Amino acid sequence: MADKPPQLDSELESFRQQWQTELKSKKPAPDFSKAPQLQKSVASSSKASVPKTGSKSAENKKSQVDEDEEYARLLSFDEAPAPSGRTVDQPDPQPEKELVSALDHFEEAVEKEAIGNLGDSLKLYRKAFRLDSRVDLAYRKKHFPAAAKAPQASASTSQIAIPSTSAKPSAKAPQQSISELIASFSGLSVSAAPPPVEGDPAPPCPIAELPEEILVHIFSDLAVLDVGDFARLSQVCKRFAYIIATEQQPWRRVCLGPNFGFAGMHYHWQKGVSWEPLEQGDDTGDDAEFVSMQELAQRRQEESLTTTLALLPQLYSSSWQKMFRHRPRIRFNGCYISTVNYIRSGQASTNQTTWGSPVHIVTYYRYLRFFRDGTAISLLTTTEPGDVVHYMTKDHLEQHRGGAAAHLPSVVMQNGLRGRWRLSSALDHPDAPLGESEGDVFIETDGVGPKYMYRMEMSLRNAGKGARNTKLVWKGFYSYNKLTDDWGEFGLKNDKPFYFSRVKSYGVGN
Repeated sequence: MADKPPQLDSELESFRQQWQTELKSKKPAPDFSKAPQLQKSVASSSKASVPKTGSKSAENKKSQVDEDEEYARLLSFDEAPAPSGRTVDQPDPQPEKELVSALDHFEEAVEKEAIGNLGDSLKLYRKAFRLDSRVDLAYRKKHFPAAAKAPQASASTSQIAIPSTSAKPSAKAPQQSISELIASFSGLSVSAAPPPVEGDPAPPCPIAELPEEILVHIFSDLAVLDVGDFARLSQVCKRFAYIIATEQQPWRRVCLGPNFGFAGMHYHWQKGVSWEPLEQGDDTGDDAEFVSMQELAQRRQEESLTTTLALLPQLYSSSWQKMFRHRPRIRFNGCYISTVNYIRSGQASTNQTTWGSPVHIVTYYRYLRFFRDGTAISLLTTTEPGDVVHYMTKDHLEQHRGGAAAHLPSVVMQNGLRGRWRLSSALDHPDAPLGESEGDVFIETDGVGPKYMYRMEMSLRNAGKGARNTKLVWKGFYSYNKLTDDWGEFGLKNDKPFYFSRVKSYGVGN
């Protein structure tokens, strides 16, 4: 066979290179499903030594660096919990939405995928595409319509318009950094609202007449009550934004306070696993025989304050705001949720001829809620977060202990486990620098029976670039047999990290 002409080979080679370049430079389609990406499996490494047992696995601190950027969308449950009954004057409950069209199935699949239920979402996606093979385009057109194109100039106009050679493009102003932008607000004052009718006198603005010292004191009181509302004050005006970004007094009160700050963090056990008070000698150290529990608690508070003051200039450049954002801490105004999906082989039907065995996508959830007194609640269930988070309270856990009150919607808490938590300190890592000894969380809960206890070791991470301390990464999961004094380690093949979700019904987490 004659060789191909060199011109044809060069054209084929240029076409191949152009095609590969387009594939590499082609951007992915917009994520119209708004669904979180699947997380990579978390490494199942544990600490070099677990209390009362030896472990052959070593900790790998850098194994989740890439995973921090691929975080799931943080959920917020701002709606109130559904009522358990109906009053006389309350209208009849609305029936569940009936899925008729392909678009209905597709929208429901998107909602299921957003909360991590991949099994149900996959079934709904299949039904939607069987009804309409182009249902994804219909969904994109409905929820993400294309922007209207600017009208093109007519041919006559384009011919008449001649670009001027003398006109020079205006130089762009240099972009300011955040610190420079905040500094430019220093000379501004609180401006009053304009008059509702032009020509009338402007309405009074009493807060604009307050001295800055009084304004800072008001902001400090607000920050202690709700640090979120305090931070949102920066959106009111530029003067407020400057005060919140530069004034240290409100952030100092937040960091040293017990509501949101580090006075509410515990670096020693405060309760027993089943929420019983600690007895003399339980996690009290060598001084247990010489001091009372009240005096020991006072010493630990002073030790925590000393550590906070020592870390401020060492790691956070003497900025209380930076310390509040970056220092590891537990959040109490919500719960941490881990969504786990894994594939399990099914049994082939004996009545039908199939080419292969069916595959099931199993979805379950792990929930963790921390309380300010050092206690915690752990729950493993297949129930979706919207039907669980509002009932993760101590009252519901005690109400459904032993399967009682099974007719209530909060019956999911019958599988909840009581527990306790604490953060790591220099006592856990004596050879590490003071700043690196923090960041780990230890949780101990009841086991499946009275003779077992579970211990979870996790690391506080950041989910994305904005949110801080919103991710818990597994480091180890152990079971302790109280009768035989043996430790066993669970595998973490399918378990995923926990992500924080704010729950409005918790308030500030009391």
